[in-house]
Amino acid sequence: MEMEATAPVPAVSGMRGRKKQSREINLLDRCKRYQDEVLMFMRDFTVPFTNNQAERDLRMARVQQKISGTFRDKEEARDFSRLRGYIATVKKQNQSLFTALTGAVRGTPFVPTIGHFPG
Repeated sequence: MEMEATAPVPAVSGMRGRKKQSREINLLDRCKRYQDEVLMFMRDFTVPFTNNQAERDLRMARVQQKISGTFRDKEEARDFSRLRGYIATVKKQNQSLFTALTGAVRGTPFVPTIGHFPG
């Protein structure tokens, strides 16, 4: 994977440590360092090509933060995350959300099948 390097950022005199690199060079270095992880989807077909699903899963928490400004305390954030995680799991397992939520309220929550990832 060859990329044309951009001009390095000029160093500020009197500064210690490594010279600052451009964003492109940092990305290239990171891709080289984590090549096995970056290309995992080519060896293991259960690994998705993109992380879009993970980003979609986190989006609701970000929307909640924008609407209310923030969570009032850690417990509220934890409860919100647990509920959103439960809902996301139910949807990914192609189960009825209404049935799963009523079951959870009644004390018989939906328990996902381990290793079952519908395509």
